[in-house]
Amino acid sequence: MSSDNAACEGFFGRLKNERFYSRDCLSTAIDDFVAALDSCIRWYNEARIKISLGSRSPIEHRRTLGIAA
Repeated sequence: MSSDNAACEGFFGRLKNERFYSRDCLSTAIDDFVAALDSCIRWYNEARIKISLGSRSPIEHRRTLGIAA
């Protein structure tokens, strides 16, 4: 049985398209890269609005289910 990695592929595809293809990565400092990556991960997990979650962010959806603080 193989696991489906579509969610990871979707996240990293969006990350590359929106955050890194338009930048000159060779001149980007590691600290700047880490900060941009952290910002993107936080937005993706906490703030983005998903229609499939009732037009809520993932964190809002988890709160309605009682599984997030």
